[in-house]
Amino acid sequence: MPKKIDHEERKEKILQTALKVFAREGYRDSNLSLIAQECGISRPTIYQYFKDKEEIYYYAVKLVTGRMFNKYATFAWSTDDNYMSRITSICIDIMDNAAQNEGELTSLVDVMLQMKKEGRDFNEIVLRRTAKLTILFKRLLRMGIKQGDIIACDVNKVADHILLLLESTCFQVAFLDTFDMILSKELIANYLEFFKTNPLGNDVIPRS
Repeated sequence: MPKKIDHEERKEKILQTALKVFAREGYRDSNLSLIAQECGISRPTIYQYFKDKEEIYYYAVKLVTGRMFNKYATFAWSTDDNYMSRITSICIDIMDNAAQNEGELTSLVDVMLQMKKEGRDFNEIVLRRTAKLTILFKRLLRMGIKQGDIIACDVNKVADHILLLLESTCFQVAFLDTFDMILSKELIANYLEFFKTNPLGNDVIPRS
């Protein structure tokens, strides 16, 4: 009896292999034949799942951001931590994941930059895929203000600022060999500390 194929598992294997090939060879010099060879499958088999490299990239962004949101949405409403602590924990985990997956992150950002040069801008898909995370931050901020953990603030702007800080960290992880993760974590922790009703101490930037 022929072995039953788990198509989702195979699709993810193709994706992970493609990201490794992109990181090693560069997006422009990669091709589906090389990806198929390293997956141990034929090129026609890849076409059953993806029509080209660009579709692999779209799927990668969708998969990574989808898993990220599901993970953090589950965490956000399953802990007794105060609301700012929940936001801080999510931010630190995103930064740690960026550092642990530096090669794949570099490849994803590199593809984005290459495609932009060719007149195709991925900003819309990235914004669309990170929108849920921004909404989650806004909900946590509002709950924190209501609970008294967080000072009254412009929730929309603060959520956008948090996302900008995280995006900056991801880009720096991807491209700067001198990037200091400890300093970056201190920066975002200090920014978030500013909005607590009871800041921890003298390290926080004065509100006045």
